[in-house]
Amino acid sequence: MKEKKTAYIEMKTSLPGPQAQQLLERRMASIPRGPFNTVPTFAAKGEGALLTDVDGNTFIDFAGAIGSLNVGHCPPKVVEALKAQLDRYLHPCFHVMMYEPYVALAEKLNELTPGDHRKKTFFLNSGAEAVENAVKIARKYTGRRAVISFERGFHGRTYMAMSLTSKVKPYKNGFGPFAPDTYKMPYPYYYRAPGGMSEDEVDDQILQKFDDFFLAEVPGEDVAAVILEPVQGEGGFVIPSTRFIKGVRRICDKYGILLIADEVQTGFGRTGRMFAMEHHGVVPDLMTMSKSIAAGLPISAVTGRAEIMDAPGVGEIGGTYGGSPLGCVAALQVIAMLEEERLAERAIAIGATVSERFLTLQQEFGCIGDVRTLGAMSAVELVKDPVSRTPDKELTARILQEAHQHGVIVMSAGIYGNVIRILSPLVITDEQLAEGLDVLEAAFRACSS
Repeated sequence: MKEKKTAYIEMKTSLPGPQAQQLLERRMASIPRGPFNTVPTFAAKGEGALLTDVDGNTFIDFAGAIGSLNVGHCPPKVVEALKAQLDRYLHPCFHVMMYEPYVALAEKLNELTPGDHRKKTFFLNSGAEAVENAVKIARKYTGRRAVISFERGFHGRTYMAMSLTSKVKPYKNGFGPFAPDTYKMPYPYYYRAPGGMSEDEVDDQILQKFDDFFLAEVPGEDVAAVILEPVQGEGGFVIPSTRFIKGVRRICDKYGILLIADEVQTGFGRTGRMFAMEHHGVVPDLMTMSKSIAAGLPISAVTGRAEIMDAPGVGEIGGTYGGSPLGCVAALQVIAMLEEERLAERAIAIGATVSERFLTLQQEFGCIGDVRTLGAMSAVELVKDPVSRTPDKELTARILQEAHQHGVIVMSAGIYGNVIRILSPLVITDEQLAEGLDVLEAAFRACSS
């Protein structure tokens, strides 16, 4: 491969390079095939929106560890805080001896999350764990059994989270039986609405289905919680209307059902607000958070109304590694960066740039069926033609591979595997963003001709 040098991207080898190939062979011999990998190489260094692999190839990162790195790779303030914490203590375990960073982060999230009611927060390790515990808390508080999620939703790979998730392959195939008393409702997908229905008509139809569900399946009085993503992440960056979200809130209030907002991918500035529910002016009863909470360190949170969070008794929720000191310290620095550097505002600017580029390309390429953006949560849906809107998973895969070979890390999403999603760090520079979009545009041209 001819050496390519630009302002930021530097591809010294095709993928995988020689050192990556050796590591890949070791990976295949020692690690199950189950954990998927986006690019066939191995990281050596990360900084901001750039990743360099073991063969010296430098990439612009449009994946951001699947939305975990809103403040970028190795932000200096976070690294400095972690180094200082390493000299104090690593993990006394909150259940054995408490530590102040846990309390400080809980106080901060109680302050930042939507609603002016009294809240409480506790910490776990992953987004899936946060979902599991939010459901536990909701059932304990309400004394009810049923939980409703939505089609195309993704909530994790543990059993309750997987039961709430709505995609068979690769998440659920062969792993049943699933947790009982979990049910799914439709979620607005305006681009694929039948018969040219308006957004309001789609919303009304889905909200009406709740009434039918309560008559045909489970009475509303038996439902503990409804869990939703304010923007569906793995489902393809599908964005609902405020009218729909408020309609779900009204249904929950009518039947005494708790509303859980899964902000694992949408939280911490990604959508142009600290949390995506703020766009809708809707306050959830419980909120789950993870991913970009701590610049890539494993920590998650459940925040909710104090009386709900206090429903479980002593010892009924928790975990040995939940709320590790390192994760708490990192999260406090991440929140400070988001606030001081106004990264939620930056997310809006990033999204506008991405949308403008792909809306322009949509006029040239019939394969671009839809462009969806909320803040810096941006996606392009690819179809075989604009009339049938048949999903084009194969073209999506070719474009991604072409982009990877030319120095841009980007991922797909969607139940059909035909959505290109962009989750670049919010600290990406204008120049890096433009260069990455240039590579993606070139990939479209190379694969669509």
